[in-house]
Parts: sequence; structure tokens; C-alpha cells
Amino acid sequence: MTLRVAVQMDPLPGLKIGGDSTFALMLSAQARGHTLFHYHVESLAWQDGTLTAMAESATVQRVDGDHYTLGEPRKLDLAKDVDVVLMRQDPPFDLGYITATHLLERIEGQTLVVNDPRSVRNAPEKVYVLDYARFMPPTLITRSALDIRAFQHQTAAQFGGAVVVKPLHGNGGKAVFKVDADGGNVSALAELFGTVWPEPFMVQPFLPEVAEGDKRIVLVDGEVAGAINRKPGEGEFRSNLAVGGYAEPCTLTAREEEICAAMGSELKRLGLVFVGIDVIGGKWLTEINVTSPTGIVAIDRYNGTDTPGLIWDAIERRVHG
Repeated sequence: MTLRVAVQMDPLPGLKIGGDSTFALMLSAQARGHTLFHYHVESLAWQDGTLTAMAESATVQRVDGDHYTLGEPRKLDLAKDVDVVLMRQDPPFDLGYITATHLLERIEGQTLVVNDPRSVRNAPEKVYVLDYARFMPPTLITRSALDIRAFQHQTAAQFGGAVVVKPLHGNGGKAVFKVDADGGNVSALAELFGTVWPEPFMVQPFLPEVAEGDKRIVLVDGEVAGAINRKPGEGEFRSNLAVGGYAEPCTLTAREEEICAAMGSELKRLGLVFVGIDVIGGKWLTEINVTSPTGIVAIDRYNGTDTPGLIWDAIERRVHG
């Protein structure tokens, strides 16, 4: 049975189709005969119990510069005109993002939203991971430069004293800073973060193992679908592909398998169909990505797998019961 799929995403012209996970999902859906619509989150509207979006029918192809065709805009009733909504716009995870999850929650029981909007709202990447703190490196969430200095002192014996400071709701490795053991710019950095973001920030020891890679592991309905090892580019300590990192094939360590097994059934129960977790050094869990996970194109390139197909298998099972 074919599905009508509305993709809530950023504008199609800006996609880098060579590695974009949303584009890969759209190609896979189209190959299965599903009908695609594209809309931007800003067009969501609710009136008298009906949730709508201004959308265009979409067809896609893997041709740089000519990768999509859109039909005429039309107002879609997201409860009646589609079977699945893919919530795939990029963070930041701000009030706009949160409001979209509240609106999409209104069509629960009528249209499947992937990932489940209530669970997405309750599982921001650097907060939800705290449920699995036993797998994490020492972690501090604070607004205080004094707390950072104390944390550096407490973790210096094991980790050397250097720390990484990052926004609590950032993405793609943006605004992630390394602070050396002397902590010379801690106060200025705390002031900067306090000025730019209303929420506290996250601090963790700098893990030298990141030079050997930061593994992205993708889980589909709680099961491991594949992984890649992301290494920092020259002159960088961040390994995110969005900031110049590069990928290589990998296998999972016993510890990584333990981490995935610990969270798999809960991810499935929460309707978090497509999840990417980040693990450094084969043992340190740092993030659980549920808003708009990436990495499946690189995983499939190295492993010869079909992760978009696995995701659509899971979606179809949920739609058809």
C-alpha cells in the first residue's frame, strides 16, 4: 500500500544531496511508490481543530543542481490528506521547534509523525542523554565559570584538565569550544554563552580519543542499522561532517553494543524511529540525536546497506499495524 508523505524540512534548493539524510529518505520513499509533499514548518497553521500546512507535491532525483521538482502550492490537512509526516527540519531546538511539536501532536492517532513529536520535545540531544549518564563521561550543565573551574580540577587527574564547552541545544558541532587546562578564557566564554543563549551550557572533559574518531551509530526502531566513524579534519578537534570531518567504516565495540541494547526498547516505545547516537573512544556516549539525525548516506556507502529502506520498513509497519 502506498503512502502519502509530507516532509517538514528546510528549503529543498539548499540541500547537499550527496550526503543529506532527508533527501535519501525522500528518494527511498519515491522508489516505493509513495507520494511526497514538501512544506516548511513556518506554514503550519491550526484552526478549529484542523492542522494544515502550505505544501507542494515533490519529486526528487540524484542530479546536482536539478534534484527536485515541486508542484503548485496547496493547503494540506495533515490529519486527512497525508498518512505520514516526516519532521526533518534542522535545529536549533528553540521555541519555534517546540511549538511545531505541540501542533503536530494534535494529529496523533490520525497521521503518523516520525519521530514522535511528544518524544522529540522531551528528548533534546544533550538533555535526553542524561538518562544514560552511566555511559557518559563526567558532565556538567551550568551557567557558572566557577563551576567550570571546579569541574576542570575534579576531572584533571583522569582527563588532563582540558574541557569542551557546547550549547545545550546546538547541532552539527556549531559553537563547540575547547578550553585548555589553564582555563584562561573560561570567564569570557561563560559570559558569551550567557549572552547568546538563555539556557545553561554543557561541559565535558576533552577526550583525546576524539582524534581517533567520534562514532555515529544509527538505530531504527531501537535496532542498530549501522555506524560510521567520523574523524576531525586538519586543524580541528570537532569530528562532525558538517564542520569538515570525514567518515570511515567501523564496527561496534562490546561497550557500544551494550549502550545500544540499553536504550533500544525505550526508543521504540517512544516512537523514536530514526535515532543517531554519538560515542567517543568506543565507550563514551555524548549525544542521542532525535530531532533530525544524519549519517545514513555515509553508512550505506561504506557498508552496502539500505538504511532509508529500513526506516521506511519501520514506518510502514507502524502505519499498517
